Amino acid sequence: MPSRKFVEGEVVRGRWPGSSLYYEVEILSHDNKSQLYTVKYKDGTELELKESDIKERIILSTEDRYIVTQYSLRPRREEVKAKEIESEEQNLVTKGPAPLGTFQVTTPQRKDLEFGGVPGAVLIMLGLPACVLLLLLQCRQKDPGLLHFPPPLPALHELWEPRVCGVYLLWFFVQALFHLLPVGKVAEGTPLVDGRRLQYRLNGLYAFILTSAALGAAVFWGVELCYLYTHFLQLALAATGFSVLLSAYLYVRSLRAPREELSPASSGNAVYDFFIGRELNPRLGAFDLKFFCELRPGLIGWVVINLVMLLMEMKIQERAAPSLAMILVNSFQLLYVVDALWNEEALLTSMDIMHDGFGFMLAFGDLVWVPFTYSLQAFYLVSHPHDLSWPLASVIIALKLCGYVIFRCANSQKNAFRKNPTDPKLAHLKTIHTSTGKSLLVSGWWGFVRHPNYLGDLIMALAWSLPCGFNHLLPYFYIIYFTALLIHREARDEHQCRRKYGLAWEKYCQRVPYRIFPYIY
Repeated sequence: MPSRKFVEGEVVRGRWPGSSLYYEVEILSHDNKSQLYTVKYKDGTELELKESDIKERIILSTEDRYIVTQYSLRPRREEVKAKEIESEEQNLVTKGPAPLGTFQVTTPQRKDLEFGGVPGAVLIMLGLPACVLLLLLQCRQKDPGLLHFPPPLPALHELWEPRVCGVYLLWFFVQALFHLLPVGKVAEGTPLVDGRRLQYRLNGLYAFILTSAALGAAVFWGVELCYLYTHFLQLALAATGFSVLLSAYLYVRSLRAPREELSPASSGNAVYDFFIGRELNPRLGAFDLKFFCELRPGLIGWVVINLVMLLMEMKIQERAAPSLAMILVNSFQLLYVVDALWNEEALLTSMDIMHDGFGFMLAFGDLVWVPFTYSLQAFYLVSHPHDLSWPLASVIIALKLCGYVIFRCANSQKNAFRKNPTDPKLAHLKTIHTSTGKSLLVSGWWGFVRHPNYLGDLIMALAWSLPCGFNHLLPYFYIIYFTALLIHREARDEHQCRRKYGLAWEKYCQRVPYRIFPYIY
């Protein structure tokens, strides 16, 4: 039988799961089979830890100076001897030595930078706007094949017009006004480092309905929505400029933000933090900028752009009704957006809200990338018609519904389990208990692959590209990019879960070996 290093009743230091911080704990028991210690923290939390996550307690003298931290889902105040902190804990800093008996909340800053670090962040910030411009220019080509890439660049006056900037700003602030309306449910986010839970107004669906009513009124009164199509490049450039200015504002305001309000992804490097976002939840009063941008201007704008493309197809191709391909693209993507707004609360537990700061990556992604690249299929069909037969359309519809069922059922099961793991409706699901007190689902949709929602998402992405036919690769850019994005996001999630759940995650991976694609990946 393996020897034990610690005994019941001994007071030691235990690492808090998912972090590099150690707190004073009492050994309650030891399981000889799993070789896990049950420990109790000072706030009453009981967890199971591996022996490697436990250290002997340090006896402090009165001459010691302390770095005092608070790091938990509940407030915890502990004193840690500065000169004894090991290398993995040296990313905690304070603005100066704290007097004995006082407490400062600190947020760890990352050293293992994602996205290729600073060089990768610079390349992404320069490459994404160029990619959007080239995609839109290529889509306007008579023959958008690879042999005609890159497309000729337009004159400067074709890319910039102050009036278009005004149109975009009007759109953004109208959506902000809808978000401020006192309608809809108010939900709490996940606990922050200091134990607070922010409140969020969930009225995205109401904003969508109001936007739809406003567009209907505009069409009735003779407003030319085709203006958006004829100035599409200028609109994309205006959105890009606005996202850059917003990112600059977010970075500057974050310099005055308390340390406990910084993002876990922030690094201390100005360039990288401008990209990834330094502040986790930037707010103007109760108005949460990141939460608003995630689902409102870009996502609802995507539907508006699709509608404009539908009207332009009828006008340019002199049709009395939209083509079947255009109807399918609009319908599929409309369902996707409405579903996201209907299930708006699920966003509160996403990586974007809980982990990433609000910087260029999310600002550009939400305000430019989503509306102007996700609508590429509709934009393509305006000038490149494709006659779709009903038998083939039926197969595509079935594929879309299959993807949607997987996507929605998996997400609903996950959200229901997070809200109430003891719900009798979920009693049939098998779980693995972790040292954080949470459990991992290993049956149902989440026993099929580790990310069934990603699988459903990719199936839907394929379904709304297929109506465009196979003459060119351009309409399939979205699914190619989206596959790469979800594989990368899955890798980020894998890294964080392995660090957070430790041995339990290894057991989970053994039970659910495939990440996204069953029997493939």
